[in-house]
Amino acid sequence: MTKDKNSYINREISWLQFNARVLQEAEDEAVPLIERLRFLGIFSNNLDEFFKVRYATVKRIEEAGKAGRSELGGYAASELLEIITQIVIKQQSESLDILSKIHLKLEAKNIYFINEDQIDESQHTFIKNYFIQYVSPALVTIVLSDQVDLPTLKDSAAYLACRMRLSDHKNQYALIEIPRTMDRFVVLPKKDNNNNIIMLDDLLRYCLHDIFSIFEFQEISAHMIKITRDGELDFDSDLSKSFIEKISDSVKHRQIGEPIRFVYDKTIDEETLHYFMTKMSIESNDSVIPGGRYHNRRDYMDFPSLGRADLLYEKISPLPVIGLSLERSIFSTIAQKDFLLYTPFHTFSYIVKFLREAALDPQVKTIKITIYRLAQISHVASSLINAAKNGKKVTVSIELQARFDEQANIDYAEQMESDGVNLLFGVKGLKVHSKMCIIEREEDSRLIRYGFISTGNFNESTAKLYTDFTLFTADQHILKDIHKVFSFFETNYKIFRYKHIITSPHYTISRLFRLIDAEIENVKQGKPAYIKIKLNSISSYMMVDKLYEASRAGVKIQMIIRGICCIVPGVPGMSENIEIISIIDKFLEHTRLLVFCNDNDPKVYISSADWMTRNIENRVEVTCPIYDEDIKQELMDIFEICWNDNVKARILDETQSNAYKRNDLPRVHSQFDTYDYFLKKLQN
Repeated sequence: MTKDKNSYINREISWLQFNARVLQEAEDEAVPLIERLRFLGIFSNNLDEFFKVRYATVKRIEEAGKAGRSELGGYAASELLEIITQIVIKQQSESLDILSKIHLKLEAKNIYFINEDQIDESQHTFIKNYFIQYVSPALVTIVLSDQVDLPTLKDSAAYLACRMRLSDHKNQYALIEIPRTMDRFVVLPKKDNNNNIIMLDDLLRYCLHDIFSIFEFQEISAHMIKITRDGELDFDSDLSKSFIEKISDSVKHRQIGEPIRFVYDKTIDEETLHYFMTKMSIESNDSVIPGGRYHNRRDYMDFPSLGRADLLYEKISPLPVIGLSLERSIFSTIAQKDFLLYTPFHTFSYIVKFLREAALDPQVKTIKITIYRLAQISHVASSLINAAKNGKKVTVSIELQARFDEQANIDYAEQMESDGVNLLFGVKGLKVHSKMCIIEREEDSRLIRYGFISTGNFNESTAKLYTDFTLFTADQHILKDIHKVFSFFETNYKIFRYKHIITSPHYTISRLFRLIDAEIENVKQGKPAYIKIKLNSISSYMMVDKLYEASRAGVKIQMIIRGICCIVPGVPGMSENIEIISIIDKFLEHTRLLVFCNDNDPKVYISSADWMTRNIENRVEVTCPIYDEDIKQELMDIFEICWNDNVKARILDETQSNAYKRNDLPRVHSQFDTYDYFLKKLQN
């Protein structure tokens, strides 16, 4: 099939439409006010990462002189860069309008943002003391001149571009770096039962005369600017360096990568803007975007709660898994049957309990686990270190190239290595993205395996925010296959065969094609046939084409895709049997779930892999079958709850309008109804 604009939705454009759905949450008046602010932060953070990675990639294609049409869904690279910039300018403008509306709503709730011109006498003393004690010691201020080159500005850091009009009418320019180590929102003492908040940026503007007290100036202005750099890691070829050293050096180099986006306060005067763009060598083919007074709105992700539970989502208490106790041996329970953990609806504590028990149990001999992203303070890591200190043979495959978490993983790798953990750094040319753990326990003079396979990272922090499945199992057939994957890490010249799990990069395409072909054959024979898919993203043209083939054959396909979706559904003769929705809500939908009808004897899988080229060809991924009939039914029930969502589901179609799925059926708010589903199970 020709890769043109009619057959596929370009992945970059689709990603921007995903971020538009995030922006919808910030605009939704049914979402609590402080949560709306935090969604604005998520929108901004997403956009930063998009420019560092995807925009930078397209720009590299253009600079290499490649048209890029085949890999860019029918677009030339230069054409796509311009489309992206225009979409982002529009979205940025919308986000500023939304922020203004939220501010008005907050004022009705006695929460006020004040700027440097609104500070009264009672607040003056507090702000001056706060500046002297906390802000001034952390401040980096750069005074500029024609003789001195501008120091390299940090990636995604926010700066105040200052211009002083001196007494001799000359201009003196300077930069103030907004300290990343400080809270962006300074909560002032309550006044008349009102919460007053000043942005750190405005606090600095208020104190400009203190910062530049050695200069004699007639007037001073300060406008925010921000530069985003290419986020790809470039590795040097120095053979004397360890892999950790190369990753560490590359992470540091990222801070001085090529600029690919420049955002500025649109009220800045032309003279100052021209001066700084010239100093920073900002070129015309960089994305230059006028913005508002404040940048780095990602900081709204950490907007303080202010003790206002009425302006936040109601907290849920994670539920226990029926039959799985945190007070008894988890191994003896798993030996009897499989169990499904679904965070954040269930407590992540089961994973920590599994590892803690393995660390202490004298019968446990080995522990093997893959690590992709750890929490800042990780009980998972401490459990593994504890196990190593107790004499267990602990092997950790840690992915040092987990984008934007490289340094955190390097720090944990060094800590674990010093405490006796055997580290594996994956496979050359492949990221290890699979989420799995296996232990071997000596029972009656033989080794019995226990383990878990997951769709998400073993991260206590994100487990409160991301929806993920984890299968606890003592199925020796599945775990034998998992053991082979770890053997592949150690002897990756040898390609193993797997009877149960589906693995990337060697078997995912062929095995998934076989499952889809079986549905195509069944529909030809008049048998029931359907496919139900829940993923974060789908951008592999091979997988898209295969689903088009299934649709043309008459297989009914339902898809729930949170992010990038390159499929054009509902097109007669191509995709009329494909329906797609996307759910953006309180929690980040992160589960990957596959259901194949199989003539009404469903085959059900959970997976670490999205259907993207990188997951299929360039990563080690595991898709795991579910054999327990109760868990199968549970997963299919969860899919149906999500599919029937008519509150937070958006319809994905060729218009890319992100229209909400609305109907006259009973209200289904899937994330909250899923919690109720598990709560009712506990009560029965």
